[in-house]
Amino acid sequence: MDSKTTEAKLKNEKIKRAYFAYLNGARGFSELTVQAIEQALWKYEECVQEADFGKFNTKTAKGFKDWLETRKGGRTGAGLSLASQYHILRHVRDFFTWLSGQPGYKSRINPFDVQYLKLDKKKSRMATTAPRQEFPSLEYVQTLCRSIVPKTEVDHRDRALIAFTLLTGMRDKAVITLPLECFDVEKRLINQDPQKGVLTKFSKTIPTMIFQFDEELLKHVLDWYRFLKEQKLFDNAAPLFPRTKLEQRSETDACFEGTDVESVFWATTQGIRDVFKRRAEAAGLRYYSPHKFRHTATMEAVKHCRTAEEVRAISQNFGHENIGTTFMSYGKLADYQVEDIIARMNFRPSPTGGEDALLDGVPNEKLVEALARRMRR
Repeated sequence: MDSKTTEAKLKNEKIKRAYFAYLNGARGFSELTVQAIEQALWKYEECVQEADFGKFNTKTAKGFKDWLETRKGGRTGAGLSLASQYHILRHVRDFFTWLSGQPGYKSRINPFDVQYLKLDKKKSRMATTAPRQEFPSLEYVQTLCRSIVPKTEVDHRDRALIAFTLLTGMRDKAVITLPLECFDVEKRLINQDPQKGVLTKFSKTIPTMIFQFDEELLKHVLDWYRFLKEQKLFDNAAPLFPRTKLEQRSETDACFEGTDVESVFWATTQGIRDVFKRRAEAAGLRYYSPHKFRHTATMEAVKHCRTAEEVRAISQNFGHENIGTTFMSYGKLADYQVEDIIARMNFRPSPTGGEDALLDGVPNEKLVEALARRMRR
């Protein structure tokens, strides 16, 4: 490596560190996000052979796009997906947009050149189109819970855990870090409070009412809470869903097993995923990850909405600031559902007219499609 290349590399590293500090301090980005951005910039540097960032221009941008499109890698040697290309270009574009305003780079980087770091519109649509999600039905969850015959504390916990995940639609990290004090049994309210140790997305405080889709599922949750408080005598700081207490079978047996729980939080979400997988296999059912139950909760909740106000409440209950997130990320219908709903829709003009009439008196199963049309206006 010659002296000019070394100098350029050191200069690039210095400005990258400044950018990462800006993302952390001023933008509040998480370490994981910054790492993803850093990896994108590594790819750019690999493409341009660690040339000075200040030499960026239209030709460089086009060359980098072509390089990403033809790049091979990974275990299979396949090329980068459109989604990967899209996000890499987005991260690199954001970096050069910021860099074009920094001292020493303002006169060297044209912000208009930075705009070439984009896929064309067709590829961008393909890259950002979310795949259709498959998730369990309410009947699936009911069957899964009924398959668990509670003989041990772990059985009781697993059944309540599965029911709770559906009835709240909470993320798995929040579920495993939820202390008993965050559960208001009388109000059926879960206070997802980061100050109490609950790991929510973006560390938001989320008050979540339990959806009462099914009385039997709700009973599993309430019975488990009372068991922990009244029989296990757990204090308020104890986990609502504690880990299994592993005990050695015998002094001569190196294997450990557990039928009881202990007042200790799970260290990672792997434990909850293992529960869902093991219980599904035992019941002869397909395995769905805990996060898929969040999709089920969304669809079940929306089915019971009849007003725009109720839809807004459902969205906030999931911790979404934008109602579009609820429907675009979690409310996507399967093809057969769309066909059935549209086939049964009434296309006659509303007697009262007006946009608000779209939501008044609409049968619950049509509300999702109606709201989607309204948001596209």
